[in-house]
Amino acid sequence: MLQSLAHYGCHFLIPLAVALVFYKSNWKFAFLIMILGMLIDLDHLLATPIFDSNRCSINFHPLHSYYAIAAYVLLLIPQKTRLIALGLVIHIFADTVDCALM
Repeated sequence: MLQSLAHYGCHFLIPLAVALVFYKSNWKFAFLIMILGMLIDLDHLLATPIFDSNRCSINFHPLHSYYAIAAYVLLLIPQKTRLIALGLVIHIFADTVDCALM
């Protein structure tokens, strides 16, 4: 229970905090774009079973691979892709926290 709370807290509260601190005037839009980073969890549909509470997503699912993570970090550089990249990197961070708590 505590692990799930930490995991989903990171997925939603960190993007909210980033949006409120760095995108004050447009925080709702920034938050929405960063939350769209959750869509990378669609790669869980490729796994059997789809959900396994004892499985670390990092480097298991294609959109959670080290190559994908490197691309997300590179997407932080251009201003046009920074918000979605922030959402993706925060998502990966949340999944990493989840893996560390296993």
